[in-house]
Amino acid sequence: MKSSHSAVRASIGPGLALATAGAIAFSGKAIIVKLAYRYGVDAVTLIMLRMLFALPLFALMAWWAGRGKPALTRRDWLGVFGLGFSGYYLSSFLDFAGLAYITASLERLILYLNPTLVLLFGWIAYRRRITRWQVAGMAVSYAGVLLVFGHEVQLGQSAAAAWGTLLVFLSAVSYAVYLVASGEFVKRLGSLRLVGLATSVACLLCIAQFVLLRPMSAALQVAPEVVWLSVLNATLCTALPVLAVMMAIERIGPAMAAQTGMVGPMSTILMGVLILGEPFTAWIAAGTALVIAGIFVFTRTGR
Repeated sequence: MKSSHSAVRASIGPGLALATAGAIAFSGKAIIVKLAYRYGVDAVTLIMLRMLFALPLFALMAWWAGRGKPALTRRDWLGVFGLGFSGYYLSSFLDFAGLAYITASLERLILYLNPTLVLLFGWIAYRRRITRWQVAGMAVSYAGVLLVFGHEVQLGQSAAAAWGTLLVFLSAVSYAVYLVASGEFVKRLGSLRLVGLATSVACLLCIAQFVLLRPMSAALQVAPEVVWLSVLNATLCTALPVLAVMMAIERIGPAMAAQTGMVGPMSTILMGVLILGEPFTAWIAAGTALVIAGIFVFTRTGR
């Protein structure tokens, strides 16, 4: 018994480190996208480059996780396609498009509302119970986002801020649909194999979208800085965080990994201030505190 307890304690440190690194790396995606937009690239081209470089990594992930496993049925492939479309293609594209209009700080706070959307969709689809404390946590979190949104509107970007906020919120909705619908397929295929397959589908969809909407020459006309930022986005902020969070969940469980993910919004705000020169005001600090506090109450009382 002692040895099992010692093993659990020994895995907590590395698990927390992996979860923290994954959350910070994920949050860096918004910073890289905002930097790339400074070179005049559009969302369709930018997400194509990110997914083009990420495709070999996710395909390798799917192959590795599927070794020795039964082949996918037609129903499995349909599910993988639907989940890849909603969870990674549509969600990523809406997020990239929204970041052209709002700050990285507001984007991260909106995406951090994802657990509340998962609960709402679970209630709608499966009539899962929602407690009063969860409702209270949701209210506090949404109040925090509205506070930061109101601050951006005051900066004279009302139409742009509203449009960008809507796009990023729809991105969160799309990803929440993926999370709610993926439960059965996670049990059938395993989380790592499902993520590898679904993200590979999303990569192909993003590349196909570019081929349909842009001339091929557009990919050759982007600044070299955009290419290197896309490589960094595909590796450090996309593929590696997926592996880090998966490994963290194996060591400390999903609940503790989710709590550790609270460093994500704070790291985005810090990087936004230091790298992008975004303003950090009392309004942003208050809104961030409300969002994090609300999600903390929401997740703690939902166990």
